[in-house]
This record gives sequence, C-alpha cells and structure tokens, in this order.
Amino acid sequence: MTEVSSIYINLPVNDLTRSRQFWTALGFSFNELYSDDKVLCLVLRESAIYSMLMLPEVYKNYTNRPLADGSTTQVILAIQVESKARVDEIVKLAMEQGASRYKEPVDYGWMYYDSFVDPDGHQWEVMYADPEHSS
Repeated sequence: MTEVSSIYINLPVNDLTRSRQFWTALGFSFNELYSDDKVLCLVLRESAIYSMLMLPEVYKNYTNRPLADGSTTQVILAIQVESKARVDEIVKLAMEQGASRYKEPVDYGWMYYDSFVDPDGHQWEVMYADPEHSS
C-alpha cells in the first residue's frame, strides 16, 4: 500500500505580505527554508502538511490551465483542530483579518465546522470531530 509522508497544497495568492499577516494572525507559522519573495510555505502540521502560497507568476509554472480568479471554487480546504472553541477562534480571527463567510457554521453534535474565504478567494473549512464518536 502506498503511504504519503507529507502533503503540499499549492495555492496562488496575490500578496505575500497580506498572506503572511493573515495566517500569522490565525496562529500559524511558516517554514522559512521554503519561503522567499515569491513563495511562502505555510505550516499546517509540522513534518506533514504544508500549503505553498505562490504568486501567480510562480504558480503558473506548475499548470497549463487557467488560474481561478477567486470568484469560482475548484477546491475546499478543510483543516481539523482540537476543539469546537478553536474552530470558533480561528474563524473569528480570519474574519478580523479580512476573510469573509461563505456559509454558516454547521453543528452535528459530534462534528462541528465553520467556513471562510481567505483574502485570495480560497475556501477553508475549520472543523472539530469528537474522536470518541462512532458511526
């Protein structure tokens, strides 16, 4: 069986300074070894999950398809955190940093998530699922 050791999510962004400020305010960090004046390496989970935030001119080198302009959806990125309170905290911070809501929070009791669109138009869901829940 094939097993993935890490995941790199590549996303185009228009302003690296704004992106760095946005994600830092939400409590995330960056791997500076893989960051420069055209790319930021956002750490979602150390040694496992990263998002490479690239200026469009760099991102275009990795695809022969048109880039989404932030008004369409091609992917929804979902991240799981340790508690419902942390979901609310991250989404609140995102809104304070210029994100917008595209959907109201959903609470299934055992799973809770909320959503936002970051300043570059990427859709994110922040979720908590009770590890004790069995279906």
